[in-house]
Amino acid sequence: MNQNNVISVVENLIETCRDGEKGYKDAASHAKRTDLKTFFTEQGTQRARFADELQLELSKLGKSEKKESGTVGGAIHRAWVDAKVAVGGGDKTILESVEKGEDNAKENYQKALNGALPVNVLGIVRRQASSVMNAHDRVRDLRNAA
Repeated sequence: MNQNNVISVVENLIETCRDGEKGYKDAASHAKRTDLKTFFTEQGTQRARFADELQLELSKLGKSEKKESGTVGGAIHRAWVDAKVAVGGGDKTILESVEKGEDNAKENYQKALNGALPVNVLGIVRRQASSVMNAHDRVRDLRNAA
């Protein structure tokens, strides 16, 4: 098990979670339906907790604290959502965009699960991945119903 690879995987998941945190908070600020605002806010808070949990594991792996703020791609995606909402996109447009972000998170967690991780990190990633998959499916179902 390559320590540098493990660190890289954990850093990538922290960025993924920070993107999710910001994306969900942005979606909550634009959503019109109260139930969507609540769901998006809860998911954003959860992704922040996930990132903090992974950050703790990173420090246990000997990597000095590095606050990840998300990716450039995530920032561009959020700006695109903001632009679509500004020209009249409603909750369905927001849900479609959130689902795309969740597709990315799902893919990143799958890659992490397919790699070699220490048992303690693998347990955390499995638990978080399950939550990410459930959130993805919920967003997909909300989009389909919209």
